[in-house]
Amino acid sequence: MSTPTPTTVFGLTGQSLAFLSLRLWLGTRAFFTGLEKYSAKITVQEPMLDAAGQPDMSGVMMDVEKKIYGLKYYHALPDTLQTKFAAEPLLPGFLCTPFYALLGPALILLGVLLLAGVANRLTLFAMAVLYVSLTLGLMLIGQDAGVSWLAIHVGLVALALTLVDHNRFAITRT
Repeated sequence: MSTPTPTTVFGLTGQSLAFLSLRLWLGTRAFFTGLEKYSAKITVQEPMLDAAGQPDMSGVMMDVEKKIYGLKYYHALPDTLQTKFAAEPLLPGFLCTPFYALLGPALILLGVLLLAGVANRLTLFAMAVLYVSLTLGLMLIGQDAGVSWLAIHVGLVALALTLVDHNRFAITRT
């Protein structure tokens, strides 16, 4: 008796497609979450435009909010959360400061590594450790909604780790 041949799409099994889907989602999520840590909203003055899209003849200026990116705008967490973390005795400042400094770059790096298919197991595990550490902080300050969102991320990482043997597109096979 022969083993049945699995159904494939473009030569990929369902498990391969499932892992690829998780890898794309988790990598994209991490990359853009890290990238957003370098964004800011600034207000600039621009002339009011008339119906034709030309600057209004009256010379009226209006405030317009724009989103920009740059290294000088880096913020690991919103100020309100950092204030709450600073007041939490189980989160010592000497650990929080380097964590804040590394959070954005770590998310970007993990996202790029996962999207590229470099050391998928190690990258996924590092991502899980990062999400668990974020979860710990949110638990200590009572941010249950954030804890739930991060639990979903950890679950997706765990699922990806169970499917990593079905990876078909990677730079490294580990």
